[in-house]
Amino acid sequence: MIIVIDALNKDRFADLLDDMYQLRARVFGDRLGWEVEIIDGREIDQFDRLDPAYVIGLDDEGHVVSCVRALQTTGPHMLSDVFQAILDGEPPLRSATLWESTRFCVDTQRLCRDGNTMKAVSLATCELMIGSLEFARRSGIADIITVIDPVIDRVLKRSNNAPYDYVGSTKQMGKVPAMAALLDCSEERIARVRDFAGIHHDVFASEDQVRQLLDKRHAEADRVAIAQAEAEGTSVVSAQQLMDYCREQLDAARTEEERAAARRLVAVLLDNTDRPGLRLAV
Repeated sequence: MIIVIDALNKDRFADLLDDMYQLRARVFGDRLGWEVEIIDGREIDQFDRLDPAYVIGLDDEGHVVSCVRALQTTGPHMLSDVFQAILDGEPPLRSATLWESTRFCVDTQRLCRDGNTMKAVSLATCELMIGSLEFARRSGIADIITVIDPVIDRVLKRSNNAPYDYVGSTKQMGKVPAMAALLDCSEERIARVRDFAGIHHDVFASEDQVRQLLDKRHAEADRVAIAQAEAEGTSVVSAQQLMDYCREQLDAARTEEERAAARRLVAVLLDNTDRPGLRLAV
């Protein structure tokens, strides 16, 4: 299932974003060896602070299994500010209907556990492609420019989602070569990927569905943590209690100053947990 998180709903899904940042650290830092900054097991860069949109894939238990970031090209983005060497001196393409797609990754380890095969990885990959293309199309985005390596380029081509053009040339970026590819967000492209993967249902879940799924998973983790704490003679504040308190503070805010103060409080509380959505030891 797919959910889109942006500036409008990120407060409601801080735990999901945290899971996504951890997945990116495992994929780009640990598995691929990219030169990315990882702090406390999370890969976050300056573009994550620009309120991009994230298209995130979840498994049936609510774990993040795939993700990709979408950012407007009218402002700072990776091709203009980090990978400009790819453009061979040409100015970056900028348009309100052209968005940049980066940080595309899939959790192959989780998807292949319990005897699952690479077919699960292929389905998750295609579902994320479908979700990102449909989100873009519904948002009035006509084209996507994406900085990819040759491996992802081959994945796109095998999935009947080949770029229609490339910008600049392939350049070595750290340990891997990188290229800038263009994809349209047409109904024809989406249909090709759907037919390739055999995915013809609606891939999106509602925000309420996802929140309920996450709360259920966190509640189960809380039960285990509380039982362990009781056995050790200590106590914990559950994730549900912490999240409920954070939401109460945000809902009670009536002015921008109060909302900013509530966000700072939420940040402090979450910074004192092992990760958002687990527990705060007392």
